[in-house]
Amino acid sequence: MPQLKEVKNTEAVEWQLRCELAATFRLCARNKWNEGIGNHNSVMIPGTDHFLVNPRGLLFDEIRASDLIVADLDGNVVRGKGELRKVAYHIHARIHKLNPGATVILHVHPPYTTALSMVEGGRLELSHTNNLMLNDRIVYDDETNGPVLDNDEGDRIAKLLGDKTIMIMAAHGLTVVGPTIAEAYSEMANVERVAEWQWIARSGFGPMRKLPEQLRYRYNGPYGARTDAALGFAALRRQLDKHEPDYAS
Repeated sequence: MPQLKEVKNTEAVEWQLRCELAATFRLCARNKWNEGIGNHNSVMIPGTDHFLVNPRGLLFDEIRASDLIVADLDGNVVRGKGELRKVAYHIHARIHKLNPGATVILHVHPPYTTALSMVEGGRLELSHTNNLMLNDRIVYDDETNGPVLDNDEGDRIAKLLGDKTIMIMAAHGLTVVGPTIAEAYSEMANVERVAEWQWIARSGFGPMRKLPEQLRYRYNGPYGARTDAALGFAALRRQLDKHEPDYAS
Protein backbone atom coordinates (compact mmCIF):
# COMPACT_ATOMS: atom_id res chain seq x y z
CA MET A 1 0.00 0.00 0.00
CA PRO A 2 1.45 3.42 -0.94
CA GLN A 3 2.32 5.93 1.75
CA LEU A 4 0.00 8.92 1.87
CA LYS A 5 2.83 11.39 1.18
CA GLU A 6 3.57 9.61 -2.10
CA VAL A 7 0.06 10.19 -3.44
CA LYS A 8 -0.25 13.55 -5.18
CA ASN A 9 -3.80 13.48 -6.53
CA THR A 10 -6.33 14.96 -4.10
CA GLU A 11 -9.02 12.43 -4.95
CA ALA A 12 -6.54 9.59 -4.54
CA VAL A 13 -5.51 10.95 -1.13
CA GLU A 14 -9.13 11.04 0.00
CA TRP A 15 -9.82 7.56 -1.33
CA GLN A 16 -6.82 6.15 0.51
CA LEU A 17 -8.07 7.74 3.73
CA ARG A 18 -11.54 6.37 3.07
CA CYS A 19 -10.18 2.84 2.73
CA GLU A 20 -8.02 3.15 5.85
CA LEU A 21 -10.89 4.58 7.91
CA ALA A 22 -13.33 1.95 6.64
CA ALA A 23 -10.77 -0.65 7.75
CA THR A 24 -10.88 0.72 11.30
CA PHE A 25 -14.65 0.26 11.41
CA ARG A 26 -14.39 -3.35 10.30
CA LEU A 27 -11.56 -4.06 12.76
CA CYS A 28 -13.45 -2.43 15.63
CA ALA A 29 -16.51 -4.52 14.76
CA ARG A 30 -14.42 -7.70 14.77
CA ASN A 31 -13.24 -6.82 18.28
CA LYS A 32 -16.74 -5.81 19.46
CA TRP A 33 -15.54 -2.34 20.43
CA ASN A 34 -18.49 -0.41 19.01
CA GLU A 35 -21.91 0.39 20.43
CA GLY A 36 -24.37 -0.85 17.80
CA ILE A 37 -24.84 1.92 15.25
CA GLY A 38 -23.24 4.38 17.66
CA ASN A 39 -19.61 5.47 18.05
CA HIS A 40 -17.63 7.28 15.39
CA ASN A 41 -14.21 7.43 13.76
CA SER A 42 -13.05 10.44 11.74
CA VAL A 43 -10.08 11.82 9.84
CA MET A 44 -9.34 15.28 8.49
CA ILE A 45 -8.90 15.55 4.73
CA PRO A 46 -5.49 17.20 4.09
CA GLY A 47 -5.59 20.83 2.97
CA THR A 48 -9.25 21.32 3.94
CA ASP A 49 -11.41 22.00 6.99
CA HIS A 50 -13.46 18.89 6.16
CA PHE A 51 -13.39 15.48 7.78
CA LEU A 52 -14.52 11.97 6.86
CA VAL A 53 -16.84 10.26 9.33
CA ASN A 54 -19.44 7.50 9.41
CA PRO A 55 -23.05 8.51 8.71
CA ARG A 56 -25.79 7.85 11.22
CA GLY A 57 -27.40 4.43 11.11
CA LEU A 58 -24.74 2.04 9.83
CA LEU A 59 -23.24 -0.84 11.79
CA PHE A 60 -19.46 -0.83 11.82
CA ASP A 61 -19.28 -4.20 10.05
CA GLU A 62 -21.19 -2.92 7.02
CA ILE A 63 -19.35 0.37 6.48
CA ARG A 64 -17.52 0.71 3.17
CA ALA A 65 -15.13 3.43 2.05
CA SER A 66 -17.80 4.89 -0.22
CA ASP A 67 -20.32 5.11 2.65
CA LEU A 68 -18.33 7.72 4.57
CA ILE A 69 -19.63 11.27 4.51
CA VAL A 70 -17.65 14.50 4.40
CA ALA A 71 -18.56 17.12 7.01
CA ASP A 72 -17.18 20.56 7.81
CA LEU A 73 -16.19 21.82 11.25
CA ASP A 74 -19.59 23.51 11.61
CA GLY A 75 -21.33 20.15 11.37
CA ASN A 76 -22.66 20.44 7.82
CA VAL A 77 -22.57 17.43 5.51
CA VAL A 78 -20.89 18.74 2.37
CA ARG A 79 -20.64 15.45 0.46
CA GLY A 80 -22.11 12.00 0.69
CA LYS A 81 -25.41 10.42 1.66
CA GLY A 82 -26.55 10.41 5.24
CA GLU A 83 -26.73 12.40 8.43
CA LEU A 84 -24.00 13.49 10.82
CA ARG A 85 -25.08 12.42 14.30
CA LYS A 86 -25.05 15.30 16.77
CA VAL A 87 -22.77 13.57 19.24
CA ALA A 88 -20.29 12.92 16.42
CA TYR A 89 -20.23 16.61 15.64
CA HIS A 90 -19.81 17.77 19.23
CA ILE A 91 -16.95 15.34 19.92
CA HIS A 92 -15.18 15.05 16.60
CA ALA A 93 -15.55 18.49 15.04
CA ARG A 94 -14.60 20.26 18.26
CA ILE A 95 -11.51 18.11 18.88
CA HIS A 96 -10.42 18.43 15.24
CA LYS A 97 -10.85 22.20 15.48
CA LEU A 98 -9.15 22.79 18.82
CA ASN A 99 -6.43 20.12 18.65
CA PRO A 100 -4.48 20.51 15.37
CA GLY A 101 -2.51 17.33 16.07
CA ALA A 102 -5.72 15.30 16.19
CA THR A 103 -5.87 14.48 12.49
CA VAL A 104 -7.58 11.20 13.38
CA ILE A 105 -10.13 10.66 16.15
CA LEU A 106 -11.38 7.22 17.16
CA HIS A 107 -14.19 7.10 19.72
CA VAL A 108 -15.45 3.66 20.74
CA HIS A 109 -16.57 1.68 23.79
CA PRO A 110 -14.18 -1.29 24.04
CA PRO A 111 -15.25 -3.54 26.94
CA TYR A 112 -12.21 -3.51 29.20
CA THR A 113 -11.32 0.18 28.91
CA THR A 114 -14.99 1.12 29.21
CA ALA A 115 -15.29 -1.04 32.32
CA LEU A 116 -12.24 0.75 33.74
CA SER A 117 -13.99 4.08 33.07
CA MET A 118 -16.90 2.91 35.23
CA VAL A 119 -14.73 2.34 38.31
CA GLU A 120 -14.34 5.25 40.71
CA GLY A 121 -10.77 6.44 40.26
CA GLY A 122 -10.16 3.77 37.60
CA ARG A 123 -6.61 3.95 36.26
CA LEU A 124 -4.22 1.84 34.24
CA GLU A 125 -1.53 0.67 36.62
CA LEU A 126 2.18 0.81 35.82
CA SER A 127 2.24 -2.98 35.77
CA HIS A 128 3.07 -4.06 32.22
CA THR A 129 5.87 -2.99 29.93
CA ASN A 130 3.35 -1.40 27.56
CA ASN A 131 2.23 0.89 30.39
CA LEU A 132 5.69 2.42 30.46
CA MET A 133 4.82 4.39 27.33
CA LEU A 134 1.02 4.45 27.40
CA ASN A 135 0.48 5.83 30.88
CA ASP A 136 2.11 9.18 30.11
CA ARG A 137 -0.10 9.57 27.06
CA ILE A 138 -3.43 9.22 28.91
CA VAL A 139 -5.71 11.87 30.34
CA TYR A 140 -8.64 10.78 32.52
CA ASP A 141 -11.89 12.73 32.24
CA ASP A 142 -13.27 12.36 35.76
CA GLU A 143 -15.52 15.40 35.36
CA THR A 144 -17.66 13.97 32.58
CA ASN A 145 -21.03 15.64 32.15
CA GLY A 146 -22.68 12.70 30.45
CA PRO A 147 -23.29 12.39 26.69
CA VAL A 148 -21.56 15.08 24.65
CA LEU A 149 -24.60 16.95 23.35
CA ASP A 150 -23.35 20.52 22.90
CA ASN A 151 -20.29 22.49 21.88
CA ASP A 152 -19.46 23.54 25.42
CA GLU A 153 -18.99 19.92 26.45
CA GLY A 154 -17.14 19.16 23.23
CA ASP A 155 -14.81 22.10 23.84
CA ARG A 156 -14.24 21.02 27.44
CA ILE A 157 -13.05 17.55 26.45
CA ALA A 158 -10.98 18.95 23.55
CA LYS A 159 -9.15 21.29 25.94
CA LEU A 160 -8.75 18.57 28.56
CA LEU A 161 -7.17 16.30 25.95
CA GLY A 162 -4.43 18.87 25.35
CA ASP A 163 -1.32 17.17 23.96
CA LYS A 164 -2.35 13.69 25.12
CA THR A 165 -3.43 11.04 22.63
CA ILE A 166 -5.66 8.90 24.86
CA MET A 167 -8.70 9.97 26.87
CA ILE A 168 -10.52 7.56 29.17
CA MET A 169 -13.90 9.19 29.66
CA ALA A 170 -15.50 8.42 33.03
CA ALA A 171 -18.63 6.29 32.75
CA HIS A 172 -18.39 6.52 28.97
CA GLY A 173 -15.58 5.01 26.92
CA LEU A 174 -12.36 5.67 25.07
CA THR A 175 -11.15 8.34 22.65
CA VAL A 176 -7.78 8.10 20.90
CA VAL A 177 -6.31 10.68 18.53
CA GLY A 178 -3.27 10.64 16.31
CA PRO A 179 -1.57 11.92 13.17
CA THR A 180 -2.45 8.84 11.10
CA ILE A 181 -5.17 6.21 11.12
CA ALA A 182 -2.63 3.43 11.63
CA GLU A 183 -1.13 5.12 14.69
CA ALA A 184 -4.48 5.95 16.31
CA TYR A 185 -5.85 2.46 15.74
CA SER A 186 -2.71 0.73 16.97
CA GLU A 187 -2.56 2.86 20.11
CA MET A 188 -6.24 2.23 20.82
CA ALA A 189 -5.73 -1.51 20.46
CA ASN A 190 -2.77 -1.35 22.84
CA VAL A 191 -4.79 0.51 25.49
CA GLU A 192 -7.64 -1.99 25.33
CA ARG A 193 -5.27 -4.96 25.47
CA VAL A 194 -3.48 -3.62 28.54
CA ALA A 195 -6.82 -2.88 30.21
CA GLU A 196 -7.85 -6.49 29.53
CA TRP A 197 -4.66 -7.82 31.10
CA GLN A 198 -5.22 -5.62 34.14
CA TRP A 199 -8.74 -6.93 34.66
CA ILE A 200 -7.52 -10.53 34.35
CA ALA A 201 -4.67 -9.92 36.81
CA ARG A 202 -6.96 -8.22 39.34
CA SER A 203 -9.58 -10.96 39.10
CA GLY A 204 -7.56 -13.76 40.57
CA PHE A 205 -3.81 -13.33 40.82
CA GLY A 206 -3.32 -11.07 43.82
CA PRO A 207 -1.94 -7.52 44.13
CA MET A 208 -0.81 -5.73 41.00
CA ARG A 209 2.94 -5.51 40.41
CA LYS A 210 4.24 -1.94 40.01
CA LEU A 211 7.18 -1.25 37.75
CA PRO A 212 9.81 1.32 38.81
CA GLU A 213 8.89 4.91 37.98
CA GLN A 214 12.29 5.54 36.39
CA LEU A 215 11.43 3.09 33.60
CA ARG A 216 8.60 5.29 32.26
CA TYR A 217 9.22 6.51 28.73
CA ARG A 218 7.94 10.08 29.39
CA TYR A 219 7.15 10.15 25.69
CA ASN A 220 4.28 12.07 24.08
CA GLY A 221 5.53 12.15 20.48
CA PRO A 222 4.10 10.31 17.46
CA TYR A 223 3.08 6.80 18.46
CA GLY A 224 4.46 5.37 15.23
CA ALA A 225 7.95 6.66 15.98
CA ARG A 226 8.30 4.11 18.80
CA THR A 227 6.11 1.28 17.47
CA ASP A 228 5.40 -0.75 14.34
CA ALA A 229 1.97 0.88 13.99
CA ALA A 230 2.06 1.17 10.20
CA LEU A 231 3.30 -2.37 9.68
CA GLY A 232 0.76 -3.77 12.13
CA PHE A 233 -2.13 -1.90 10.55
CA ALA A 234 -1.05 -3.03 7.07
CA ALA A 235 -1.04 -6.64 8.31
CA LEU A 236 -4.58 -6.26 9.64
CA ARG A 237 -5.69 -4.76 6.33
CA ARG A 238 -4.30 -7.81 4.53
CA GLN A 239 -6.66 -9.91 6.62
CA LEU A 240 -9.56 -7.66 5.66
CA ASP A 241 -8.49 -7.79 2.01
CA LYS A 242 -8.76 -11.57 2.23
CA HIS A 243 -11.98 -11.93 4.20
CA GLU A 244 -13.91 -8.63 3.88
CA PRO A 245 -12.64 -6.98 0.69
CA ASP A 246 -15.84 -4.93 0.27
CA TYR A 247 -14.65 -2.53 3.00
CA ALA A 248 -12.49 -0.84 0.36
CA SER A 249 -15.32 -0.36 -2.12
